[in-house]
Amino acid sequence: MDMTWIADRIAIGGGIWNDEKMIEVVRAGVTHIIDMQIEFDDTRLAAPYDIKVFWNPTDDDFQLKPPELFRHGVDFALAALDHPESKVFIHCAAGVHRAPMMALAVLRALGFGLQDAMDVIQARRPVVDFADVYVASVEDFIRTYTAVGAPPKPSLLGWES
Repeated sequence: MDMTWIADRIAIGGGIWNDEKMIEVVRAGVTHIIDMQIEFDDTRLAAPYDIKVFWNPTDDDFQLKPPELFRHGVDFALAALDHPESKVFIHCAAGVHRAPMMALAVLRALGFGLQDAMDVIQARRPVVDFADVYVASVEDFIRTYTAVGAPPKPSLLGWES
C-alpha cells in the first residue's frame, strides 16, 4: 500500500482501489480516510471495516480550489484527530498533488506555518509536488478558516513538543 506517515496519526498516499489494499490500511490502524480522488470512492471498500470515509472528489487540473473543498476535509480530519485512538489517511490516486494539498490544509489549520508544514510533508514523502496554484488555494482557505486559531498541537499528531 502506498502510504507515508507524515505524523503518528496522519498518513498520505495513493489510491486504495481494492480490498487487499484496504486490508493493509486497516492493519495500519487507519480509522478515517479522506479520499481526494475523483476517480474512485472508497466508501464501499471501507464499509466492512468500519472506517469512516469522506469522499472529497477533486480534479487534479492545476486550477484554484474553492475554500469549501478544504473546509469539509479539514473539519473531518480535526474531528477524527480529537479522538486519541484515531488515524487519518489522506489520499488521491498517486499521492503527489491532491492528498498533500489537503494534508497541507490540515497542518495549516492546526496552526503550523506554511513552510514548516510543507517541509514536514516533503521530508517524509519526497515525491510530493506542491503546485503553486494548490498552495495558493490552501492559503486562500486559511485566510477564511477561523475554527482553529491556536498554536500547533504537536501532541495531537504524536510529535514531541
